[in-house]
Amino acid sequence: MPRAQAILILATLVVGQAVPPARAQPAAAQEVGQALSPANALPAAAPQTEVRLLFTGDISLSRQVRAEIDRTNRFPWGGFAELFHGADFVAGNLEGAVGKPEECLPAPAAAPCFDIPAALVPLLAKAGFRAMGIANNHSGDLGAAGRKATGQALHEAGIDALSFADSPRFLSLGGHTIAVVAISAVTGRDGTRVEIPSTGLRQKLRLARTLSELVVVFIHWGSELLDWPSVEQRRSAEWLVQNGAGLIVGHHPHVVQAAECVGGKPVFFSLGNHLFDQKYPDTKKGLIADCRIRGGVLRCGAIATETPAGSSFPAVGQALSPANSGIEACAVNLAPVPLRARDAESGYVIQGPGWRSAVLPLVSAEVGKLSGQPDKQMLFALEQHYSPIDREDGPRPYVYEVRASGLIARWRGSALAWPLLDASLLPGGDGVLCALHRRDSFIQLQPGAAGVRIAAYRWNGFGFRGVEDPGLLARCRALFD
Repeated sequence: MPRAQAILILATLVVGQAVPPARAQPAAAQEVGQALSPANALPAAAPQTEVRLLFTGDISLSRQVRAEIDRTNRFPWGGFAELFHGADFVAGNLEGAVGKPEECLPAPAAAPCFDIPAALVPLLAKAGFRAMGIANNHSGDLGAAGRKATGQALHEAGIDALSFADSPRFLSLGGHTIAVVAISAVTGRDGTRVEIPSTGLRQKLRLARTLSELVVVFIHWGSELLDWPSVEQRRSAEWLVQNGAGLIVGHHPHVVQAAECVGGKPVFFSLGNHLFDQKYPDTKKGLIADCRIRGGVLRCGAIATETPAGSSFPAVGQALSPANSGIEACAVNLAPVPLRARDAESGYVIQGPGWRSAVLPLVSAEVGKLSGQPDKQMLFALEQHYSPIDREDGPRPYVYEVRASGLIARWRGSALAWPLLDASLLPGGDGVLCALHRRDSFIQLQPGAAGVRIAAYRWNGFGFRGVEDPGLLARCRALFD
């Protein structure tokens, strides 16, 4: 094997058939992206004095909400103009999908289908919403076509669609970079649901926390009409915070669940209904999460809303300070990050002082120091690419050196020693890469084979070599557990 090719020696936690190591190509040392001249350099403006983020609960544009709009010819957010248009970012959870009633997927008779006329979507922009969560159990009511139509209608109205597939979304607000990860943990009509924890969610959170100052998780979870968080919600909140969430905003129960401080981070378990046609007294009450960034610190309070009897349109109520919102101890310091990201059509662009990368199809990313290069800051990334080795489109490991002028590509691999599910740097500065492999091999590919393999690797300057250290392997296993 030529010297330029990295030899990967495998160390795993399972006993199985020995296989030849997969080959990985060291990338030619080249700059990925461009340095920017003073005319087009990235803005270095100081952050705003204050950045205000608002999040609402469940929004319907179907059933009786639609009927009330048609019957009264009133605007649902008549009393919210000053509040919403005065904020830097306003997001809500849109229940349903754009399309016609006859396009609803088959489901049990008790399951409602929320079809939304495309003509009503611009009302959200008029109200002042910048983004709409479409990660919920009704986003798939009209199947894949409905999801596509919803995203298109929101885009045409100038509103970002927050979905799990497109998470994280990176926002540039007042000199800060904020990442939003949208999740539905509730099974939809089309069967979609995100497991907590799961490999895909780990990767999205890892990417978000590496390239932003604050990770916001916008999550559909819990049980309908239950006015306290379930055990599953609490466990999920703890896991999300441990994996980088700095703010969690929840919806789905259609009633308010009290906000709490979990691991030092504010968690709005449920904001209740915002614009909805349910008639139970508790479903007429809602909260707006009111979060502000000042001096690099996030603090949240809440604003109560109430919907009058006989109507679906909310009214602004009393503002609740952090002290009477249950989250007085939840001041969150924004994370200092050396690199930031912004969204691109087919991936993400990484930005540094005075430079930006090309568009990269990132699955996850981490900045750290690798063994063998103790004096150099490196970016370990998983990127989505096709490989002729396994003839699959999947996560591929890449290594970049981070320089003052930009990213220098140092290495790219197919999947290390076995087909790859995930890979992450081991916390603690050991310079160890932990990999979660599929159970099959490149010699005998079986993508659906049961089981996984855990491996540990060290960087040698040309690629990764396996580490046979039971202690490190145990820590790698805990990382993926």
